[in-house]
Amino acid sequence: MSFCAEIWDEVAPLRQAILAHPFLTELAAGTLPSASFQHYIVQDSLYLAEYARVLAIAAARAPSAAGRLEFSDGAKVAVQVEEGLHQAFFAQFGVSGDMAAAVEPSPACLGYTGYLTSLAATRTYEELIAGILPCFWVYWEVGCAIRPQAVSPNPYAPWIDTYAAPEFGEATDRVRASVDAAAEAASPAVRDAMAQAFRVATRYEWMFWDSAYRREVWPI
Repeated sequence: MSFCAEIWDEVAPLRQAILAHPFLTELAAGTLPSASFQHYIVQDSLYLAEYARVLAIAAARAPSAAGRLEFSDGAKVAVQVEEGLHQAFFAQFGVSGDMAAAVEPSPACLGYTGYLTSLAATRTYEELIAGILPCFWVYWEVGCAIRPQAVSPNPYAPWIDTYAAPEFGEATDRVRASVDAAAEAASPAVRDAMAQAFRVATRYEWMFWDSAYRREVWPI
């Protein structure tokens, strides 16, 4: 069994908790409060700006031309999603550019981006790309799981369609292949560290949606 298949099975309880989270079940039903989605989309724009930087670092550190191209393309896609989907939702949910610029990252957002940045700055390339993968793979699973269940019409349909699109699945497959290739050549100790990075990032995925559902702000 490949590294990715093993760690995907291991985090099955986390994945089930994500799919069962009310943010996503209500999003599929079209009943998610608009304030929660507004919180999410603003925080996600902050997250994606940092995620694109982390992907660019992964591209620079990649040992092969294929890896450099893959993560460079991933950084470009992250920026395109931020500028496209998010701007459309900003308009739909009444978020101005000034409003978004005035919002600071939530504890969950800052924790997640800080963790990925720390991987990029202080850990191995293998750990870094293992930590990058859940953002692709979890969103792909969520999009595919929600799309058949989603009511129609649904105010969140463009979001669902984005992450259930075949193109997003293909991008996920490419990142997963990069992680498997890196793991295959890695020592057992590095593979263990990769697994831990994947676990932590998957936990942050749950925390990010939970934070948005609760419209989390700093307590002090």
